[in-house]
Amino acid sequence: MRGRDERTGELFSYVDLEARVRADHPLRAIREIANQALVLLQPSLAALYAPRMGRPSIAPEKLLRAMLLQAFYSIRSERQLMDRLEYDLLFRWFVGLGIDDAAWDHSTFSKNRDRLLDGDIAAQFLAAVLAQPRVKKLLSMDHFSVDGTLIEAWASMKSFKPKDGAGDPPADGGRNAETNFRGEKRSNDTHASTTDPDARLYRKGAGKESKLCFLGHALMENRSGLVVGACLTRADGYAERTAALTLIEPYADRPRAITLGADKAYDTQDFVRELRTMKVTPHVAQNANGRRSAIDRRTTRHAGYAVSQRIRKRIEEAFGWIKTVAGQAKTRFRGVERVELAFTFAAAAYNLLRLPKLMAASA
Repeated sequence: MRGRDERTGELFSYVDLEARVRADHPLRAIREIANQALVLLQPSLAALYAPRMGRPSIAPEKLLRAMLLQAFYSIRSERQLMDRLEYDLLFRWFVGLGIDDAAWDHSTFSKNRDRLLDGDIAAQFLAAVLAQPRVKKLLSMDHFSVDGTLIEAWASMKSFKPKDGAGDPPADGGRNAETNFRGEKRSNDTHASTTDPDARLYRKGAGKESKLCFLGHALMENRSGLVVGACLTRADGYAERTAALTLIEPYADRPRAITLGADKAYDTQDFVRELRTMKVTPHVAQNANGRRSAIDRRTTRHAGYAVSQRIRKRIEEAFGWIKTVAGQAKTRFRGVERVELAFTFAAAAYNLLRLPKLMAASA
């Protein structure tokens, strides 16, 4: 049974958590926006729990607020998050715990993660934040940028073993035998990680080392630099362009053409042709290094093309925050679904962090 989202402020006559947090604290505005988004998610959250059966669970709203704090304050694990929630009054106020309420066990997150996955809650939360009227007026629905970034998998290169079993542990019982990889050819066709089979060996560009990783993708609107779409896929050479088409599709095929900025990796004939079919003007950087670019003068001659090429680089700010502050540079999860949940929720946290200043400036 789903627990109730009771937000306790004053428990005793001499303790008021609401009064303990200063009026201009940045988390006040963030909590207000997050709570309004969670109200929109009430039907989706209720559908994940059995109605009036069993013992009440931890309210999913509290779990999601705690996950936001984990991203904001670069807390590495749920165990450390619960330690912080035990003694930090600011954390208790933001999550909705009273001063004498016990912090949950860290395994609560693991047990409820499958529910969040089944309901696609991370993507819905991102959409609910952007759907609020005062947030929508900050967004541009005509000009977008897209890009991808590497998310290193929770698996070592030593776990990348032949699929035919030739790399099994030695028969003497040891599992960390001496191994010489020199001269050995390894690829995704012949090898797979025993730790995370969804991870793929991939390198971002020439001269870069190959890593076991995933590819995170984000769609940014160009006016305020907010992330309006995020997803994660297995790493391969076509994933970035395929994900870009999926992310831009909900905004495409309108009477008025929209634009999509991207880097040279998206400069292919098939991708540009597909965008034009969707009535999306491809503001893609030209890749004329030993080849003919799919972007010609009918696109580059417009002043808007240069503007898109300048603004599209702001998406790296989102990736930088998501990977360094929110801790997604090397994921702590295994499996593409769980890694995508963490990546998408971190993108929503990035928007929440920027929205108070953007709304204050627009006011």
